Amino acid sequence: APAMKPEASNMDYQAWLVEQATHLRERRFEALNCEAIAEELEDMGHSERRAVESHVKNLLLHLLKWSRQTQQRSGNWRDSIDSTRDALTDLLDDSPSLRPSLPEFVERQYPRARRSAANQTSLIETDFPPRCPFILAQILDHEFFPDMAEE
Repeated sequence: APAMKPEASNMDYQAWLVEQATHLRERRFEALNCEAIAEELEDMGHSERRAVESHVKNLLLHLLKWSRQTQQRSGNWRDSIDSTRDALTDLLDDSPSLRPSLPEFVERQYPRARRSAANQTSLIETDFPPRCPFILAQILDHEFFPDMAEE
């Protein structure tokens, strides 16, 4: 009988993964839980997508705050923006099929980033543009740091 996917409360998930991988390598297909493996693969895809979207939101949040809080700018903050871009680039290099979804992610995450920017600053949400003021190339560009404080 195939080894069932463990319930979170009663078995070691990591051990189950190793066991399933061993069955695959040894071509012991009858021992595989194909349905659970398929679910895991789908979950992994969703996880990658959520990770990219999370980095997009955080990057937009940092860029919005950077553009409006000129007095708080620092090397650490600049490095945080740079590190978020690195993490996003790494994820997209690992999963290039997610790259065409970036405009959708930006559109979905911008209102959330805008709300977070207002929550984290003394500004109100309407102090930030209603639509994303950055084009995708700028968002991903390690040299781009917005300066919209004068606008």
